[in-house]
Amino acid sequence: MTTKKFRMEDVGLSKLKVEKNPKDVKQTEWKSVLPNEVYRVARESGTETPHTGGFNDHFEKGRYVCLCCGSELFNSDAKFWAGCGWPAFSESVGQDANIVRIVDRSHGMHRTEVRCKTCDAHLGHVFNDGPKETTGERYCINSVCMAFEKKD
Repeated sequence: MTTKKFRMEDVGLSKLKVEKNPKDVKQTEWKSVLPNEVYRVARESGTETPHTGGFNDHFEKGRYVCLCCGSELFNSDAKFWAGCGWPAFSESVGQDANIVRIVDRSHGMHRTEVRCKTCDAHLGHVFNDGPKETTGERYCINSVCMAFEKKD
């Protein structure tokens, strides 16, 4: 089963219909405007089931933005097939301009979590096993945390 690809206008801040700093949005407000799976992953640091994300096999030209707030995260040029079960990118927009890295020692592992710098949504993790010809990094991102804006 593949998860749905959401449009920015259907979820997140745009649905709140108020001008607000994304970091000031209360969890109850996020819960009211995000589908359950998006809320679980983005706001509760969950993980979507591997190989089910709508962007795992998606390779159109464009950009990927945070589903919660619309901040630009990745360009399609940085996307590659990693076979890990989630969309993989070799670099983020502007060298983590809209991403925060956090040490994650949950589940008995040592990883680096990536979150949206604008709204603090959990996006996924970054690993050092990406393509050596680019950055050597692999951003492993949950599809449900992103929207896609096609390049014309």
